[in-house]
Amino acid sequence: MNNLKSNLPVDQKTADAFATSWNTLPAGSIYTYEQFEDWLNPLTKKDIENKSVLELGCGNGSLLVHITRWNPINLEGVELGDSIRSAYKNIVATGFKNAKITKHDLTTFESDGFDIVYCIGVIHHLKNPKEGFDAVLRNVKKGGRFHCWVYAKEGNAVIMYIVDPIRKLVSKLPWWFTKYFVATPLVVPYYVYAKLISLFRNISFVKQLPLYEYSCWIAQREFLFFRHIAFDQLVTPHTTYIEKTTIQKWLDSNPTIDPTSTSIIFRNGNSWKFGGKVVD
Repeated sequence: MNNLKSNLPVDQKTADAFATSWNTLPAGSIYTYEQFEDWLNPLTKKDIENKSVLELGCGNGSLLVHITRWNPINLEGVELGDSIRSAYKNIVATGFKNAKITKHDLTTFESDGFDIVYCIGVIHHLKNPKEGFDAVLRNVKKGGRFHCWVYAKEGNAVIMYIVDPIRKLVSKLPWWFTKYFVATPLVVPYYVYAKLISLFRNISFVKQLPLYEYSCWIAQREFLFFRHIAFDQLVTPHTTYIEKTTIQKWLDSNPTIDPTSTSIIFRNGNSWKFGGKVVD
């Protein structure tokens, strides 16, 4: 039994924790189309059409559902957790035919290469985030593009010093307890805060309040989405908040990346989008 446990991927507990979150959601995407576009930007429909596309860490397929509308030639989602069941159902429901859901540790996944590889909201939950980034690049064809999104260390002081200590405790509890008896009551005051921020967003002193940009963004959604985000924050055994300098180092140190193609974008004041092209 001990040998069996030692042979499990190092991120298996994290994948299992997120599977409990994803598999308790309603069918379809938890994200709006506008949120999907925001996460993928600067990639657009023109970049995806008639291209082969890979998502590493696809969860329940919430992003895959939307990307089918951009007409890729084929699509694959890789996920370590049992949320592949939900991902498969959600993709089938779109009617998109050339899709595949693969259960695999993304850090060791290897393919013949895709035109586009993206990884949204996963790298920062890996024990070794750099291995996740390396896996993204490893699966991009020569001349192809990659795109990632991670939690930033910059702008997340409130989360790091208040929410993260709670996460370290409650991530060890049963998922249902964390969702209904921790995430739900804890997110109520933030829900009110975010709605007030959005309501008074044009007042100068309000713009200086913690999580201003993020609060304006999430305030567009309903309470259940707030709870989903809170539960995702609390259920995971591992989270790393990544500095811009770390991302720049990843981009600069890999010779397969075209240095003239890279970009790092600060999103909502508390996360980083970054990507580029692999040399021909």
